[in-house]
Amino acid sequence: MGNYLFKQLRFVRGNTILQVTGMSEEKTCIVPRGFNNNVLWNLGHILLIHEKFSFALTNEKMELPNHFAELFATGTKPENWGMQVPGLDEIILLLSNQIDRIEQSLKHRLEEELEKQFVTSTGLELSTVKECLSFCLYHEGMHFATIKAIKQQM
Repeated sequence: MGNYLFKQLRFVRGNTILQVTGMSEEKTCIVPRGFNNNVLWNLGHILLIHEKFSFALTNEKMELPNHFAELFATGTKPENWGMQVPGLDEIILLLSNQIDRIEQSLKHRLEEELEKQFVTSTGLELSTVKECLSFCLYHEGMHFATIKAIKQQM
């Protein structure tokens, strides 16, 4: 049986994808009043941050196009997008495959110490691979809630 952490990552990711299943591309691009970003940005941001915390911080190869950071990094907004943005189907496909990639790369490295401790923007210190992955659960949960809130405004 696999590690509980990967089971939780799959559960959360499945719920995130289910939350946007059936949404039109057009609706995922609406930024409702009171929000800085849209559903598509939140999905891309989840994807990018998981990639950073699962691969970059553990010295593994990130597998996202370079321009994703310009689109989906913390502090970016759809109103500033000046380049071609990936579509909903592309982002969902990447999200769907990401957890398997994470597990394949890191399943035997959970207890491993990071080369350098990482401090999140909220001040949490991460020292091990499993701490990085646990933080991803929290992060995706926050953005899942934001996606739900945006959908309620539509």
